[in-house]
Amino acid sequence: MSALEKKSLVGMDREALQDCFRDLGVPEKALRMRASQVWNWIYTRGASNIDDLTTLSKDLRAGLAERFTLARPEIIEQQISEDGTRKWLIRFGPGVEAETVFIPDDRRGTLCISAQVGCTLNCSFCHTGTQNLVRNLTAGEIISQFLIARDALEEWPDFQDKEEKGKRPRKITNIVMMGMGEPLYNFDNVRDALLTFADSDGFAISKRRITLSTSGVVPEIGRMGAETGVMLAISLHGVRDEVRDTLVPINRKYPIKELMQACRDYPGLSNARRITFEYVMLKGINDSIADAKALVRLLAKIPSKINLIPFNPWPGSNYECSDWAQIEKFAEVINRAGYASPIRT
Repeated sequence: MSALEKKSLVGMDREALQDCFRDLGVPEKALRMRASQVWNWIYTRGASNIDDLTTLSKDLRAGLAERFTLARPEIIEQQISEDGTRKWLIRFGPGVEAETVFIPDDRRGTLCISAQVGCTLNCSFCHTGTQNLVRNLTAGEIISQFLIARDALEEWPDFQDKEEKGKRPRKITNIVMMGMGEPLYNFDNVRDALLTFADSDGFAISKRRITLSTSGVVPEIGRMGAETGVMLAISLHGVRDEVRDTLVPINRKYPIKELMQACRDYPGLSNARRITFEYVMLKGINDSIADAKALVRLLAKIPSKINLIPFNPWPGSNYECSDWAQIEKFAEVINRAGYASPIRT
């Protein structure tokens, strides 16, 4: 079997891993243990080659290697900025490429992960919205973005000296599903990946440090919260339907009133588990003081914080970034109302 035909073990749940061993003739009573061993190698130790799974016999490794792989997707390009931000362009197959970004911030490091290649939402201010949807990413491909970032940041135990094992602070502390695509249009794969990130026997990322961002696929918001328990972010960007219909066209299907109700009903919502509302600042479109006051009214009784995002122009875009003084005035209105409103850079 060629390398391209082999199925990756990354992204399989424990039952699927047991099936792999069952097909290799492993006794039923040993299946659970073998699956747990592979799980640990992939998600705790970062194994990328089946030959490295030394807790399995040589024959068992050979049998797995004939049918399966742990190889990472191909990194097409890596960019590293002066502040330590890293961006990877990853190829998952011919014509199937997506970006992953690591953003360091003092004691925190956030990994921004893609759920799809391309997008169907056509948000008018978003460059990804100009790209056609190629396909959903599998759970394994979503998880692989995390594996690649950990490889690059040398965050696996085998990269650490004996004296620092278990003591060095994590570089990746937070995960956000805010990359390419709409996560809730790839529900099952995203859910399975998020549960893997949070699994206590693997990456063990706290669910309070995992955030899913949606443009407002209202019927799936509560379901994702119930099935994963992760934090929620809403790509809002407008406080009136007539504005948001243009900026985020899915609003025509699920208008602001329905979206806000889904937020109020989000499982586990509390002051300790606030919803993040993302708001891109567009000059003359959504950045007036009246808009700021309307935003405060809109979020009444929803434990929230608002990320204000200065617009990053791209070739062909029809928008300008709000003036910095106006962004600060906008933030001041929100802060006075009691909401945190950091201005993202």
